[in-house]
Amino acid sequence: MNKQDFEKIVKEYIQQSPDNFVKKEIALKPQLEGLRIFDEPLIGYASAEDSYFTEAKKPGIIGAHFIAPTEWLATAKTVISFFLPFTEEVRTANSQNMSWPADEWLHGRIEGQAFQDIVCRFAVDLLNKEGFPSLSPMLDSRFSRNSPLTNDKTSQDFYTSNWSERHIAYAAGLGTFGLSKGLISRKGTAGRCMSIVTAAFFEPDKRPYSGIYDYCINCGACTDNCPVKAISKEKGKDHYLCSEFVEAVKAKHAPHFGCGKCQVKVPCEAKAPKA
Repeated sequence: MNKQDFEKIVKEYIQQSPDNFVKKEIALKPQLEGLRIFDEPLIGYASAEDSYFTEAKKPGIIGAHFIAPTEWLATAKTVISFFLPFTEEVRTANSQNMSWPADEWLHGRIEGQAFQDIVCRFAVDLLNKEGFPSLSPMLDSRFSRNSPLTNDKTSQDFYTSNWSERHIAYAAGLGTFGLSKGLISRKGTAGRCMSIVTAAFFEPDKRPYSGIYDYCINCGACTDNCPVKAISKEKGKDHYLCSEFVEAVKAKHAPHFGCGKCQVKVPCEAKAPKA
């Protein structure tokens, strides 16, 4: 299977799947039935042996707890990363009230995540049926969001996992980081990342950047948008303040939660300003 065939099948699945639309029984309000969550994805490829995965184990990047692709799957040859951009309807809705997330965005965060899991399983099954052992780390029993570094929620080190979708996307050439620590892809920052580790070989994509913040223009729009001022040019992102706000949203809208104000009404919402 080549890249073209793989991408055609996966992109068609994403665009046609009923799970990419909000269903009547879970819509937070009647008019959101049928809301489309994601547009066509960006797909990037990195070698499972890419030196960046060794770099990721260093303190200050991810850390020693990061599990490299060949540690997830001994026969791994390629890491496939996906960036799924939110539709304009989801993004626009979340731009209306900058103090509280829109229902459309909450669907994008929760039903969007559920759909990501479905797409990952579909892609993994597709590759497995072709004879290439594959897996999605975020769906693997070894995946952990719990930091081995600290139990203190006020510590930046608390907010780390053993597989970072944003770092994988960076390695696969899909984008760089922004001031808010989100990924800025060619289709912007408003979206979600996911990835697959596979024994199939796909030619790695060359990263069209050299620095981790190359696509960020450091304009500060995300700092102004943040309802709890968790982002600053001087200190970057305070994950604790962000998490506390998201928990407050969850307390009101459980099982839905989210925010996303740093991803809308910014120059990088739907494109990379410096790409």
